[in-house]
Amino acid sequence: MASPEQRLPASRLGLVSWAMYDWANSAYAAVISTFVFSAYFVKGVAADPVRGTEMWGYAISIAGIFIAVLSPPLGAIADQAGRRKPWIFWFTVALALSTALLWFVKPDPAYAIMALVLVAVSNLTFEMATVFYNAMLPDLAGRDRIGRVSGWAWGFGYVGGLACLGLAFIGFVDAEVPWLGLDKAAAEHVRVTGPMVALWLSVFAVPLFLFTPDTARTAASWGGSVRSGLKTLAGTIRDYRRHRPIIWFLVARMFYTEGLNTLFTFGGIYAAGSFGMGFSELIMFGVAMNLMAGIGAALFAWFDDWFGPKRTIIGAVVMLTVLGGSLLVIESKTMFWVFGLPLGLFVGPAQSASRSLMAHMAPPMLRNEMFGLYALSGKVTAFMGPAVLAWATAAAGSQRAGMATILGFFVVGLVLLRNVPDVRR
Repeated sequence: MASPEQRLPASRLGLVSWAMYDWANSAYAAVISTFVFSAYFVKGVAADPVRGTEMWGYAISIAGIFIAVLSPPLGAIADQAGRRKPWIFWFTVALALSTALLWFVKPDPAYAIMALVLVAVSNLTFEMATVFYNAMLPDLAGRDRIGRVSGWAWGFGYVGGLACLGLAFIGFVDAEVPWLGLDKAAAEHVRVTGPMVALWLSVFAVPLFLFTPDTARTAASWGGSVRSGLKTLAGTIRDYRRHRPIIWFLVARMFYTEGLNTLFTFGGIYAAGSFGMGFSELIMFGVAMNLMAGIGAALFAWFDDWFGPKRTIIGAVVMLTVLGGSLLVIESKTMFWVFGLPLGLFVGPAQSASRSLMAHMAPPMLRNEMFGLYALSGKVTAFMGPAVLAWATAAAGSQRAGMATILGFFVVGLVLLRNVPDVRR
């Protein structure tokens, strides 16, 4: 069997089909996690918004713990088994089923536990499928095009998520008469977003399984793959010095990604509290930010290949720090739009270039394992950003002081990136 470095990059059809999976699964992030179902749970299912926010946070945190624990060993096992698409397939099936079942979550606190279990399962399967999906990138793109393929797919994902969100709003959530004659009094026009996202995912994920090439299956049995994978992971941990550059990158990413995640989590709260934005304005701003992030990921994809993913990340995080700092000192809502929208341009490149840097750095025979550790680095400290922000807000009695802590995560990430090699094509 040819090594990953010897295989030729995928055809254009194979690459587009791979990117279609970004389009497919981003609907879950946009509709379920961010804009629609999370708000429905907090306001319509839970006993009260405060309790709902708390319960939702616990569910996502529990899912994050399972992601952190499972992703490295499963990635190591998959490296021994060879193929990645079967893992993506079964996690995608579980994601679609758990998301479709959200239809049965009625606007009643009695359904809160059911909702939280389904959300935790769907979040877990979403992230686990992404581990193996990301690990396909270097084999498909070839070393010369990793940045472009990663950036274009990431931008494609943002557009796909917004397209599904737009259909959900126009046809169901914000429609005076929802499609299919759904009963608004029973919240069917919101609950239907679960099956809608499941259908969207199921349809647009198909090209990946039909047209994108996979690595060959090895001769190892399932039991042998499990034993070899766990042994390899243990060896990687013991021999951490050999992988020190990757460890530096994962720790650096942990900090600047924590800044990004906290910005996404509390950005709407800050806009509402400090600038008086209403719900409709927040939705408009969120949609515009996501669109800008998609454009940024696509545009900076060329920069990634030409100048390297490390420089792309540094440039993006520097601009996030500068523009984020500007949002802390301005006073008017107009200026919030003026500085907030350009900030979105650098969110996408920071994320897509991180994926391409991991693709460049991961040893060919350990890519699933390394992308499992990559997923771990994005989850293991998910509590830290909100906790520090909450403490600073309470200590200073100011939202602005709390939001300023996000800049600290960006700066720490930038400092740690100095120890990461400048990997380029």
